[in-house]
Amino acid sequence: MRILAFESTAVSASVALMEDEKLVGEFFINTKLTHSRTLMPMAASLLQASGVSLQDIDYFAVAHGPGSFTGVRIGVATVKGLAAPNDVPCCPVSSLLSMAYNLQNMEGVVCAVMDARCHQVYNALFRVHDGVITRLCEDRAIEINQLAEECRPFGNELILVGDGASLCYHDPAGAFRDMGARLTAENVRFQRASSVAAAARTQIAAGDVCSPAALAPLYLRLPQAERELKARKAAQKAAQ
Repeated sequence: MRILAFESTAVSASVALMEDEKLVGEFFINTKLTHSRTLMPMAASLLQASGVSLQDIDYFAVAHGPGSFTGVRIGVATVKGLAAPNDVPCCPVSSLLSMAYNLQNMEGVVCAVMDARCHQVYNALFRVHDGVITRLCEDRAIEINQLAEECRPFGNELILVGDGASLCYHDPAGAFRDMGARLTAENVRFQRASSVAAAARTQIAAGDVCSPAALAPLYLRLPQAERELKARKAAQKAAQ
């Protein structure tokens, strides 16, 4: 079984090819280039280097959110476009869940966090024990101080991962440092397509796949422009 996986929900972007349990290859880039300029060239180069064609892919996997609205849309649109011609099954993976797979060989409570701006993060909590990942809560957008209070009982079991990990760890309130939370090393901190592929293997085994047409982004809140528009309309209505 070959899985071609994509991750573009934050600043970094990556593409990975997995065959059964073997990671064949992964291209990762962490620059400010737009994902529309990086994903397809990385996928083409990876397939060429691996001697694999698109017709050899059994499943496409993609981190479908939460994350950057633009990045999520680009990743989902890329996979839909690649999978649609041959109606190849797709596996939408939570970007937060995929980060827990970065730390599958560790023990503790993984706090996956992505910077959602306005002192909020996208977050989910997972317990990792003997290589098994158990979800403790649903994906959500949450205030950093509220998350810190919720995580306090975990103490030094807590492991921060994601592009919001440093934001939480270095928060001026110091709550995460005070409880003994650990900040993961940079080489396993960020979202990776190889972890999307690993999560997808579990979902595929459970039958959690969809058609290219049904593949859709996961947004936990409205884009900023829509939020601002709603706020202006509410203010205008209140002023009438």
